[in-house]
Amino acid sequence: MIGGGQLARMMQPPAIALGLHLRLLAEGPDVSAAQVIPDHVVGDHTVLADLRTAVADAPVVTFDHEHVPSEHLEALAAEGHACRPGPHALLFAQDKALMRERMHEIGVPGPAAAVVADPAALDAFAATVGGYPVVVKTTRGGYDGKGVWFVHSAAEAAEAFASGRVLLAEERVDFRRELSAQVARNPSGQTEVYPVVESRQKDGICKEVIAPAPDLDPALAAQAREIAVRVATELDGEHARDVELFETADGRVLVNELAMRPHNTGHWSIDGAVTSQFENHLRAV
Repeated sequence: MIGGGQLARMMQPPAIALGLHLRLLAEGPDVSAAQVIPDHVVGDHTVLADLRTAVADAPVVTFDHEHVPSEHLEALAAEGHACRPGPHALLFAQDKALMRERMHEIGVPGPAAAVVADPAALDAFAATVGGYPVVVKTTRGGYDGKGVWFVHSAAEAAEAFASGRVLLAEERVDFRRELSAQVARNPSGQTEVYPVVESRQKDGICKEVIAPAPDLDPALAAQAREIAVRVATELDGEHARDVELFETADGRVLVNELAMRPHNTGHWSIDGAVTSQFENHLRAV
C-alpha cells in the first residue's frame, strides 16, 4: 500500500478480516495508516529506491493516492509487481486533460474542455461554450478546490496563467448537485456498483454524503451506474474507484472527475453496505 493516509488506514480492518498482509510505504512513522499497520516502511513515493524497498516480495501494489510517478510504476510492473491500478490508468486521475480526452474517446459525457496556453486561447474557448464564465483548472496537482478558478474574463485568469502550470478550460456546468458512483471490478471482470450518492461540498471539500442520492430519477441513476461500469471496463479496472458526476439542471449526468481508488464519498459503505468499498478494493486487486 503506497501512501499512509486515511484510505490506507481504513483498508487495514478488512485486510485483517480477509487474511491479507499489508505492508505500507508511509510518509513518516506517525502518519495515519502507520499507526495501525505494523509493517510499514518510511519513505518517499517519488523515489524509486524507496518504492522498491516497500514492495519487495509483494505480488500486488496498490495506492492511497494517485501521486506516484507513472515511470516508477512502469519500472515496478516490469520487475513483476502487479500495480492495481496500473501506470496507464493512474494517468487519468493524475492529468485532467488526458482524462477528458479519454472520456470523449469512450463516449462518456462531460463538460466541453480544452487545454489553453494563453489568455487568447481562453477567450477562444469561452466563445465556443457561449461565453464566460468558465472554469480553469491545472491539469495536474489540484484537489479539494485547489488549482481551480471560476473566471469571468481572461484577465481574471492571470493568477492561473502565472502559475506556470498546464491549464485546462471547461465550460461551467449549471448543475443541481454533485453525485458519485463507486465501482469495483476484479481481474475476471466481475463488477459491482454501489448506489449512486449525493455529495455535498463546502469550499471544494466533501462535507456530507447522502446514500442513496435522494429523489434521483431512476433513469439518471441507471445512467450514472452505466457510466461507472464503462469507466471501470475501459480504464484498467482491477480495483475500486469513484466516478464524480454532475446532475445538471436540464436532467443529464456528466463526469466531473475520477479517483482511481476508494474515495471519501464511499466511506458510508463501511457501515451502510454489506461489503465496504475498502474490502471490495482489496478483493478486486
